[in-house]
Amino acid sequence: MSDDLTAVANFLFEAGTLKHTARTGWWMAGVRTPETVAEHSWRTSLIASLIARLEGADPARAALLAVWHDSQETRTGDVNHLGKKYTGGEADPREITADQVAGMPEILARTVTELVAEYEAKESPEARCARDADKLECMLQGIEYRAQGYENAQRWIDNSRGRIVTRSGQALADAVLATGSLDWLRAALGER
Repeated sequence: MSDDLTAVANFLFEAGTLKHTARTGWWMAGVRTPETVAEHSWRTSLIASLIARLEGADPARAALLAVWHDSQETRTGDVNHLGKKYTGGEADPREITADQVAGMPEILARTVTELVAEYEAKESPEARCARDADKLECMLQGIEYRAQGYENAQRWIDNSRGRIVTRSGQALADAVLATGSLDWLRAALGER
């Protein structure tokens, strides 16, 4: 391979910072040690593949979009909605991504910028599924935090549920709301 992969190596180290970047909105619900952006993105990708399959979209593509949906937060951090009010809104993820991939081989830079652009455009079925997965993952996390005693997480649960647009995403959200966060364990143990 003749391409210099130094910029790719740099990006991979940069992406690793998301394993330590807290999702700051949860601090407002009183959660002292919230999940990281990487943890959120992992479950979002799983959810995106499931919603996409139910919607008749490409599950692999939806999961791939979800993997990249918050990758820009290596540069901005996770700015919660209140913080955005004071920072002039939201930085354009496409511009951040362009800076992140500068110097990468063209095929890789183009791939990443196209994925982020597709997610941000909200037009493809896979992008809609990935965006719904982002909301559903936040809702799930809110339910888990509420079960741990963080009653203020209810706001995130309600807001997330209200922003899901696909029929399958809405049906899955309703199923999640009707299920306890440890029901999976009871079922696995054969308990009722």
